[in-house]
Amino acid sequence: MAIAIMTSGGDCAGMNPAIKQFVDYCFNRKVQPYLIYDGLKGLIDGDIRPATYEDVAGIMHEGGTKIRSSRSKRFFEYKYREQAYKNLQKHNIDKIVILGGDGSFRALNQFHKDFGVNFVGIPATIDNDIFGTEYCLGVDTALNVIRQATDAVRDTSSSFKRACVIETMGRDCGYLALVSAIACGAEVCIIPELDYDLNIIGERLKKEIANGRKYVVCVVAEGCHDNKCTSTQQLVDWLQNDIGIETRATILGHVQRGGNPTVFDRLLASQFATFAVDRLLSGEKGGSVIVYNKSEFDFVSIEYVNSQKYKIKEELLDLARRLVN
Repeated sequence: MAIAIMTSGGDCAGMNPAIKQFVDYCFNRKVQPYLIYDGLKGLIDGDIRPATYEDVAGIMHEGGTKIRSSRSKRFFEYKYREQAYKNLQKHNIDKIVILGGDGSFRALNQFHKDFGVNFVGIPATIDNDIFGTEYCLGVDTALNVIRQATDAVRDTSSSFKRACVIETMGRDCGYLALVSAIACGAEVCIIPELDYDLNIIGERLKKEIANGRKYVVCVVAEGCHDNKCTSTQQLVDWLQNDIGIETRATILGHVQRGGNPTVFDRLLASQFATFAVDRLLSGEKGGSVIVYNKSEFDFVSIEYVNSQKYKIKEELLDLARRLVN
C-alpha cells in the first residue's frame, strides 16, 4: 500500500513538520510514503518519489515546504489530470494527503471524481480563511512574525513620536490584521470585515495625542486594497495630513509566510498528518478535509468547505470595534 503527500498553493510554516510526521507515521503503519514534488505541476509531470527517513530528517524547524509548491492551470484540463493519474498508477498510489487551501481541495475533488483517487485535505494557509475550520496550519507562526515585526516598528515609532502603518497579508480576510492589532495593542485596525469612519477615528486620536499619546500603531489588512477600503498609502497620508503626525508605512509581505514554525504549528501539523493517514487507511472512500474546531479534530466534505465563505467570529470582531471608532 502506498500514500503520497503534496503541498499546493501558497506555502506556510508547518508544512514541513506535517511532511515529516506523514513520512514517519506511514513507516510506522507499514505503508510506503511517497513525496510529490512541485504540487499539481509535479503531479502532472510525474515528479513522484518514494520517501525515506533521510528526506525528512531535520526539517521540523524549517519554514516553507521541502517538496515545494505550485499552482497549475493545466490541471483544469482533463488530459493533464489523466496524465497525473497515470503517473500515480506507476507507483500503485491511490491515496493522497494534500496541504493547501480550498482551491487545492477542489482540484483534488475533481481528480477523485475522474479517477477515484481518495484524498484528505489539510487546511494550510496563513490567511485562515477556509470555511469549516477555526484554524489553518501556518497561522500561529505568521501571527508571531507579525507580532515581532510590529513590536520592533513600535520601538522606533515611539522614539520619534511617529505613527506607523503595518500592512499584513490575508487576501480578502482580515484575520491576521485583526488578531495582530489586538495582540500588539494597536490604536487603529482597518479590515474589510469592520465598518469604520476615519473622521471619528481621527477625532479620537487627536484627543489621545492631546492627552499625552506619543505615537500611533495602525494595522491594515491587504484585502482593503481590493475591497474599496482605505489603502495603506491613504492611511499614511491621512495620519500625516489630518492627524498631524509623521508617519511611516511597513508592508510585511511574504516574510509572514516564512520562519521557524511555532510549537503550536508543529503540534497541529503532526496531528493533522496523523489523522489524515489514519483516515485514508480506514478504507474511507472519496475526499474530505480535516478540520480543527473547539480543540477537536473532525472530517468534513469538500462540498461543505465550499458551501459558505469563511467569516471571522463576532466575538473576535467585537474586540477590535473600539479601534475603528
